[in-house]
Amino acid sequence: MLPGLEPAELPADAIEVGRITDAWGIKGWFKVLPHSASPEALFSSKRWYLLPTERGLKTFDGVALLRVREAKDHSGTVVAHAQEVDDRTAAEALRGARIFVPRTSFPTAATDEYYWVDLLGLQVVNREGLALGQVADLLSTGPQTVLVLSYEADGKPQERMIPFVSAFVDTVDLPGKRITVDWQPDY
Repeated sequence: MLPGLEPAELPADAIEVGRITDAWGIKGWFKVLPHSASPEALFSSKRWYLLPTERGLKTFDGVALLRVREAKDHSGTVVAHAQEVDDRTAAEALRGARIFVPRTSFPTAATDEYYWVDLLGLQVVNREGLALGQVADLLSTGPQTVLVLSYEADGKPQERMIPFVSAFVDTVDLPGKRITVDWQPDY
């Protein structure tokens, strides 16, 4: 474990939200590559859980708790500073670390807005109740998001794509793990 970093348990609802790419300046700040174009979860959480990179140089083992003093947008990237990181050398030692935050620390989504992580795994059915598949991924096409569904046909795995827009999506029932759409299997 790096000096100053506290060993921790990864929360059960932890979501990977980014990765530390490099040191920034000489006072312990570091650059973060967020996994989302809207990194609000990085800004709202003051406790980040770090895991070492899966490959390459590992400067620590296990899960480490990082107490974030400040995280902010800077020229199209995110920079952050933590209590345990006082200088450039300490910041460089974090290079490659994967950042996780508890899902419970995400800001509350507005009405009819959803975090992608909450949609993954949901069953999708049409208005007639016909199962169309399970959300396996989401794609951002610029003007809209597209649900990528996985399903089986004739014993073979298949994919189906449905635009995630109000014209096609009737309801999203997160507790019921179900999305109802105006879509037919032959579209």
